[in-house]
Amino acid sequence: MPTIPQAPRLGTPQQPPWPFPEALAETRRVLSARTALVTEAESQELLSSLGRATKGEALVLQGGDCAEEFTDAVPSVAHVKVGQLLQLAALMRRANGIDVQPVGRLAGQYAKPRSCDIEQLPDGSSIPVYRGDAVNSPVPSGDARAADPNRLLRAYDASAEVLRAVRATWSAAPQVPRVMCAHEALLLDYEEPLVRPGSRGLYGSSGHFLWIGDRTRSTHGRHIKLGASLTNPIGVKLGPTTAASDAVELARRLNPAGIAGRLTFIVRLGARRVDELLPDLVAAVDRSGVPVLWLCDPMHGNTVPGRAGHKTRLIGDVSYETRAFVRILRRTGQHPGGLHLELTPYGVDECVEDEREATAEQWPRCYRSVCDPRLNAEQAERIVEDFSSQL
Repeated sequence: MPTIPQAPRLGTPQQPPWPFPEALAETRRVLSARTALVTEAESQELLSSLGRATKGEALVLQGGDCAEEFTDAVPSVAHVKVGQLLQLAALMRRANGIDVQPVGRLAGQYAKPRSCDIEQLPDGSSIPVYRGDAVNSPVPSGDARAADPNRLLRAYDASAEVLRAVRATWSAAPQVPRVMCAHEALLLDYEEPLVRPGSRGLYGSSGHFLWIGDRTRSTHGRHIKLGASLTNPIGVKLGPTTAASDAVELARRLNPAGIAGRLTFIVRLGARRVDELLPDLVAAVDRSGVPVLWLCDPMHGNTVPGRAGHKTRLIGDVSYETRAFVRILRRTGQHPGGLHLELTPYGVDECVEDEREATAEQWPRCYRSVCDPRLNAEQAERIVEDFSSQL
């Protein structure tokens, strides 16, 4: 069976320090023999929907947990998450009168890029940073934080369970849009063994839509080479260090055939820099002639420190970047394609209204994220409404 070559471990960013090469090789072998998690036809169905959004005929709502947990890979939790996405998609559709494609950060978001390899504990000691359930445990101990390649197999099993629950919602509600599943294609030792041959070429069978993060988007890096080799719809996160020339090269490498829906740029520039940076990125890509779907991630560029070591996001910043994104895309003659949000249906208070709340003694009352702060249900509705009101 054709597969892409294994990535070299040295020089490839954000790969865990797997301790036992033999165990990792066996894990890759097992994964390569397992059934595809998603089908080529499902990914192509999503590509068609994203193509309509690229042409301005639809919108896209991506959303879900910052990092999924294995303990949440049960039908009851998956159904609640799908329900939230469908509710928000319906809200967006009612406000704008066009179809909305919901895409969950679901069934595979078990790995996270990190800015530091080490976490400092309150007692002054240090342990390896948590990199997602596919790598290690959030439990703050040295043993729990050791990278374990067997967790890649658990990630596959958890993804399969969530996908079964998501597909059950497809048959139960035929008049409702299908929620498709997406995650960051971060761990090459997971993604590469799950590449499968299809009628159109190789495709990544780990998820319908795969995105490449801002930390791994080097135009000549292994993650971009992986994305370029697949027929899935592919996304790239563009942060404030993205040069316009880099965006153009990424567009040409990932969508050389100019297929609408093939490539999504998910911009995460921050409320303080979006007005400065986004116009040049959009204009340069437009001049290249490569069709791109533009989504706004107003979360990752707006993270600030809160009390007791918890990170948070200010709703005002999230709202501003959302509205600025629409304004700038409209001004440059492009379609504001939708939103990419970290959110949860549960009543957490991980994101706050202002900095005073983030430093108050009573905050946080309910902080359940194992990594970055998420919008709760009420906050997510507000951001969707802010986006829709600008269209």
